[in-house]
Amino acid sequence: MTIECDLLLTNAIVLTMDKAFRLYEPGAVAGQGDSILAVGPEEALKSQFTAVSNLDCGGKVLMPGLVNAHTHVPMTLMRGLADDLRLDVWLLGYMMPVEREFVSPEFVRLGTQIACVELIRSGVTCFADMYYFEEHVARATAEAGLRAVCSQTVLKFSAPDAQSFEESLAAAREFIQKWKNHPLIVPSVAPHAPYTCTPEILRQTAALAAEYDVPLHTHIAETALEVENMRAENGMPVVPYIKKHQLFDAKVIAAHCVHIDEGEMHTLYHNQAGVAHNPSSNLKLASGFAPVARMLEIGLNVGIGTDGSASNNDLDMFEEVRLAAILGKGASGDPTAIPAQTALAMATRLGAQAIHMGHLIGSLEPGKRADLILIDTNRLHNAPRFRRDPDGVYAQIIYAAKSTDVTDVMVNGKWLMRQQKLTTLQEEELLRQADEYARRMDAFLIQREQSVLAKLIAIGGALEGESFEVQAKVRISDPAPILAALLKPDLEIQYHRHYHEYDTYFLFPEAEQGTVRYREDEFIDDGGGEISNVRYRLTLIGPTREHQFPSDILLSRSRFLAPATHSLRFYREYFKPVAEIAIDKDRRRWKVAYKNTEFYINLDHLNKPELGYFLEVKSRTWSRRDAEYKATLMDELIRYLGASPESAVSEDYLEMVLNDNPLQPLER
Repeated sequence: MTIECDLLLTNAIVLTMDKAFRLYEPGAVAGQGDSILAVGPEEALKSQFTAVSNLDCGGKVLMPGLVNAHTHVPMTLMRGLADDLRLDVWLLGYMMPVEREFVSPEFVRLGTQIACVELIRSGVTCFADMYYFEEHVARATAEAGLRAVCSQTVLKFSAPDAQSFEESLAAAREFIQKWKNHPLIVPSVAPHAPYTCTPEILRQTAALAAEYDVPLHTHIAETALEVENMRAENGMPVVPYIKKHQLFDAKVIAAHCVHIDEGEMHTLYHNQAGVAHNPSSNLKLASGFAPVARMLEIGLNVGIGTDGSASNNDLDMFEEVRLAAILGKGASGDPTAIPAQTALAMATRLGAQAIHMGHLIGSLEPGKRADLILIDTNRLHNAPRFRRDPDGVYAQIIYAAKSTDVTDVMVNGKWLMRQQKLTTLQEEELLRQADEYARRMDAFLIQREQSVLAKLIAIGGALEGESFEVQAKVRISDPAPILAALLKPDLEIQYHRHYHEYDTYFLFPEAEQGTVRYREDEFIDDGGGEISNVRYRLTLIGPTREHQFPSDILLSRSRFLAPATHSLRFYREYFKPVAEIAIDKDRRRWKVAYKNTEFYINLDHLNKPELGYFLEVKSRTWSRRDAEYKATLMDELIRYLGASPESAVSEDYLEMVLNDNPLQPLER
């Protein structure tokens, strides 16, 4: 007596990709609904099952669908936008400005649909994504029939879908609640990276992921500079830092991990984190070579990802897996490192485990979801086939097969592609819409070629400073009481600096361009009053304020900083400002802790023009709630220092000078 099933696939080379790497030739797979009923030799399954639908696979390879362990699918719309650039120029000069201008639910949906076409055609049945408006990624993916871990991005900067990290976190919570237990979508949260998140963001996102038992997706140790900065600023490598801030309370998907040491690998392993290796992106952006062979030896679940199409520039997993295998050999000097069988496991079973979905997908085993693909290996570029070693088929797939050899794709028991014809998407209309976005982005970037920010970044070394800064400035008649108050016991002084600052402000006709400040800092030795060091810096200052609290405490927007390696004359000719203002001041700065909160206290004497003494109190912040708390505490701190918040002035020094002196254009 036979068992009835929905589908019986026969006459195939079945690669189960299970832990034993069972291979059946000829083999068969029986499916029922969204799941696999049985896998085994063809004759055995034919005698055991009667199917509603039978499919002769024609001797093709039948295997689990590929798992793209890390990507940003909406970025297909930015494919080829800016290439062959340094990472800072690429990110700050092109990606972020374009995202701020164009990323919307409609943008995300179209980019995701285009990505789904490409993923299906290259045999991918599941991917792990991280982007903005992630619910729209989830909707488009589910409609296309693909499976995905969709991760809502949270970071300390304002983003296309949120002005503060609290908004992003709230959106992530709502998204997870709405999509939890969906048959195709696993909702997730994505603290972008340790260097773009505060400790509070790391802890809160981990707590959210743990609360709902969903993965947490993040970038880890992608560049050497990131690691160097982490050690310099926090005295430890990246992985111990995220452990300190409880990130491993969640099921972590760690993308990149290019620059991690042996101890960090063991920490990832002991905390059941998955790693997503992105060889093409890491090479194209010159990020380095991830120690993948050693990770695998330790026992880490290492999957393979394409990263986004803006940095790869495609979603072709066949190309990615082949590169992962070859790169592993070249980087280690060992041709036996990462053999074909292992590379294919990274793209299937190990990749599924890396994104915490190994219980559902990644291998052809009874009870797992029916996510599978057919590959035609009987093509010229894959001929001939040697049969003395049955495992040779793995090498065929890794070293010779191409994504165009994928003929059929099934996800959750439903065909998404049959004989290379898509069943859920129409790509012609998608391509037309993509061309329209490209036209608009080209126009936007052509206009930006004249922007001050673009010029600043082109010089090199530009970094985005704090997203927000709470600040208050109070006019004082005598600095002595302030100096005395700084010795009070409730203030913990962490350091003191003394500068003579020469500022030259470049002004431009369009207010939205901001103001460029060229600063020469002379560091004054308190012991003898001598100049001990000189620093030159450029700062692009955006709109002066985002919000105003009581007592003229201001919340200012982000700034971009860059080292000034050229002369003032050079920058004057380079930026071509319509006017410039010079301000000289003596500044004494203290970094203090007041009620367990860090503040910067500046005691300024403006020499040119002669405007007198000012007390300035500042604190960096990444959220509205934190800004409101610090504004209240700042008002209290000003009183504690013996000044009156009622004497606060809302203008910065440049505005004071401009109010007193009408603007005179530069002579050319």
